[in-house]
Amino acid sequence: MERSAKRQRTQQVPVTILTGFLGSGKTTLLNHILSCPDHGMRFAIIENEFGEVGVDEKVIKETSEEQIIEVMNGCICCTVRGDLSAALKRLRAKTSGFDGVIIETTGLADPAPVAQTFFVDDDIRSAYNLDGIITVVDAKHVLDHLHEEKPEGVENECVEQVAFADRILLNKCDLVNDEKIEEVQTALRGINANAEIIKSQHSEVHPSKLINIDAFSLHKVLEMDPEFLNTDGEHQHDLSVSSTSVRFQGELNHQQLRMWISELMQNQAKDLFRYKGVLAVKGMPDKFVFQGVHMLFNGRFDPRFRWKSNENRECRIVFIGRNLDKTALEQGVMACKVGPLRFAVGDSVEANCGEWLQGKVIALWDEGNPYRIRLNDGEECWGPVDDDTFVRKPLKSSAPWQPTQHQPWWEQPQGGSSQPWRARRSR
Repeated sequence: MERSAKRQRTQQVPVTILTGFLGSGKTTLLNHILSCPDHGMRFAIIENEFGEVGVDEKVIKETSEEQIIEVMNGCICCTVRGDLSAALKRLRAKTSGFDGVIIETTGLADPAPVAQTFFVDDDIRSAYNLDGIITVVDAKHVLDHLHEEKPEGVENECVEQVAFADRILLNKCDLVNDEKIEEVQTALRGINANAEIIKSQHSEVHPSKLINIDAFSLHKVLEMDPEFLNTDGEHQHDLSVSSTSVRFQGELNHQQLRMWISELMQNQAKDLFRYKGVLAVKGMPDKFVFQGVHMLFNGRFDPRFRWKSNENRECRIVFIGRNLDKTALEQGVMACKVGPLRFAVGDSVEANCGEWLQGKVIALWDEGNPYRIRLNDGEECWGPVDDDTFVRKPLKSSAPWQPTQHQPWWEQPQGGSSQPWRARRSR
């Protein structure tokens, strides 16, 4: 009640800055906050993405239709910093029915210049109150980023994000053991001894621990960084880190994409900080939403995100990392775009099922797979990719079976099958 009365007297809108390195779980946390029924609050969102193509804002829009969302592409702490003030001023006219603003920064942003905005612009300062800076930390990978050596004059964004935090959400604790968690907490306290550390899995934490906490203290920040209010100060990012985005109208073969990403993870995981996408998959009504961090990949058809009848089916993918080969990444994605199939229903084929087995095509684009095949013994299987590695014309003399290098296409939803190439029977 006291905070509510204060809000009524000042008419300032509380602002939460949500920061953290790439892949730490910021967007997942934001979705948890927006979907939680307990707080009864409505938020305006400023979503900042490093790449030219937005992925997170597309997901957030579909899970929180009542929110106002401003999208800023580029680094919020430098290249589009002036746009933040403009966005906040535009929102001010719309926020009378909202209880707060949440700014999700890109994972490469230094939160200090973002926070500075609320103290050096008189219009912003009178309209908004910086409530707190929440930093999400990936328990599995954060030590690598904290200890990374940068070129002279280049800041370590991960360190800055921890240093300016009012609350630290130590996320993905399920991926590491207790000893590693203690090691990470020690490192975090060495950078910021004052911020409360909250452990979590899948970014699940009650919003009351993060929103309306009245935690940001300008006095404490100035003690840590006397130059905080110096608007002439400059900071330099690691120029070897960049993003590559691919967006096109049309559909992908997600099985083929997963095999290609599997190869990327095998060869470039260390430099592949973040990759994410929302895909239209041929034959599937739901959107395929995926994300990855280094060697960790997670993707599924999400029933919350169903393609609408009047919606253009399109694919959006973003890669962020060090020394990325933009051309190779674009070509790899586009190679997975759906084209005409080689076989039709009724054609005789051979399917790679651990050995080459003969059968006939009985359906096209079945559960995201180009072919559903009924084998001569009555079993059914999928042909996950339309090439001779998986489905071929019958040979007069059967050639020996050759194992494939990667097999993520076998990870079908039924799981645990001793013959994962089998298709589920139609009901």
